[in-house]
Amino acid sequence: MNTSSIALVLRRCAVTTAAAVVVLAAAAGPAAAHAEVTASDSRALAENVTLSFTSEAERSEAGIKELRIVLPQGIAPDMVALKEAPEGWKLTATADGYTVGGPALAAGTDAEHSVTVRQLPDAKSLAFKTVETYSDGDISRWIEVPGDGEKVENPAPVLELEAAAPGATPIAPSPSPSPTPEPSVSSSSPASSTTAPTATAKTSADASAAEDSGSNTGVIVAAIAVVIVLVVGAGVWWVRRGRSQA
Repeated sequence: MNTSSIALVLRRCAVTTAAAVVVLAAAAGPAAAHAEVTASDSRALAENVTLSFTSEAERSEAGIKELRIVLPQGIAPDMVALKEAPEGWKLTATADGYTVGGPALAAGTDAEHSVTVRQLPDAKSLAFKTVETYSDGDISRWIEVPGDGEKVENPAPVLELEAAAPGATPIAPSPSPSPTPEPSVSSSSPASSTTAPTATAKTSADASAAEDSGSNTGVIVAAIAVVIVLVVGAGVWWVRRGRSQA
């Protein structure tokens, strides 16, 4: 093979390689953006750990306005507190995790936030399924948990944990706040339970007495009126009888 033939073959190889790179880059483009999580302490059972999340922006015409994080088993929503987030963003607990969001970020801006977790569970890895919502309503779901050596298109952020520190133990869950009991006559206010009924009974008795008194007075007045009518009637009769006999 002469020099010109070798040069031609090399040029063709270069063109083919470049084309392959372009195709691979185009295919990888949509999946290039992803969500990640890191920890200030990645040991199992570590306490007061800061988890930092980064959701890479996929859209050039819309910004991220909300992230929904599904917490792994062993981390309850009440064990999480917001540490840092974009200005105006707030954390709201959900049944299986939390949402953090607010004013939409500028298009192309990654969404970064961090939370403090009271304690990490005793596990080898933790997956934080993440759903991103953009200002135009578009949604990206990073919720697939890869298996051993398996690759997925939309992987959830996974935190690999190291062995727990010697002597580390699970802390007791924080007690749930007890609802403030309603005032109870029988339990919380024994004085009220005795005084209030007595006052009520006394009021009822006074009312009954007043009614009875009113009733008795009416009977007496009626009786007196009857007697007066009878006396007057008898007097009239007696006068008429006397006149008739005269």
